[in-house]
Amino acid sequence: MLQLRSIFDVNAVQRFAPGDVVFRSGAQVKNVFLVCDGRAALLRLLPSGQQAMLQRAATGQIIAEASVYAHHYHCDCVAQEPTDLASMPRASFLNALRSDTELADAWAAYLAHGIQQARMRAEIRSLKTVAERLDAWTAEYGALPDKGQWQGLADEISVSREALYRELARRRSA
Repeated sequence: MLQLRSIFDVNAVQRFAPGDVVFRSGAQVKNVFLVCDGRAALLRLLPSGQQAMLQRAATGQIIAEASVYAHHYHCDCVAQEPTDLASMPRASFLNALRSDTELADAWAAYLAHGIQQARMRAEIRSLKTVAERLDAWTAEYGALPDKGQWQGLADEISVSREALYRELARRRSA
């Protein structure tokens, strides 16, 4: 990932406050974004009116990496906490990949890792109970996030925040 980070100007970042929109679904893809600090989420509005969290990109990750190969974004990107993003034009990013095979290999490995993580999230979401989902999440990712991040965890494992809180309370009293 360090190799990918090296092509971004991390000294020229844009700061987003929690809830700020980085881009909207349907907007033309002009830039590639690297999270320098903080966390941003990709959200898609479902026909039911609920939102699906497709990605939570943290420090050092590229947000909406599949958009590098699209003309328009397919979801919204929203900062979840104070977040600094470096960006570079999509065309420049693609040219860098075409001209540097080591960089292209690093990008391919980054994308493969993203696919593995998406499959893990799908596996976790396929489990029937909140307890099973939480057990699988902690087995894969370790300790629970801080209390202020539990809403994000609930979104990530596709349960209501209330169901997650009940499960955490049950575990504390057991």
